[in-house]
Amino acid sequence: MKKSLKGFTLIEILVVATIIGLLASGAIVSYQQLSKQSRDAKRKTDLEQVRAALEMYRSNEDTYPVGTWSNLSVLTTPVTYIQSLPTDPKNPTYIYYYSSADGSDYTVATHLETVATTCQSLTTQCTSNCTYCLGPYGEK
Repeated sequence: MKKSLKGFTLIEILVVATIIGLLASGAIVSYQQLSKQSRDAKRKTDLEQVRAALEMYRSNEDTYPVGTWSNLSVLTTPVTYIQSLPTDPKNPTYIYYYSSADGSDYTVATHLETVATTCQSLTTQCTSNCTYCLGPYGEK
């Protein structure tokens, strides 16, 4: 008796293609979530660096810079407290938020992609509903 070679049936091919599609879509979703978490970690690190620079500035000047983010250029010149002001990892034209009304307190903030609750410190200035705020003593 001679056996003939058979190919795969259409059902078998469809089952394998479906399984591969499900695995690929799961991998894409996981990758996107990890990318968001990575960008959020970078944002938090950026704000920590700005907070550290603000504390060094205050130790020399006895006050924090008054104003908004654009006023933080005093951290880069003439004394360098931070090499350059950070930008958002996803959109470099997006800036972080800073507010200090009288130089005795401040808030730096940003919008995190993986956090839904907003911090109330900069509701008037933070147009993207800031979800992470830092002050002189850490998270606000």
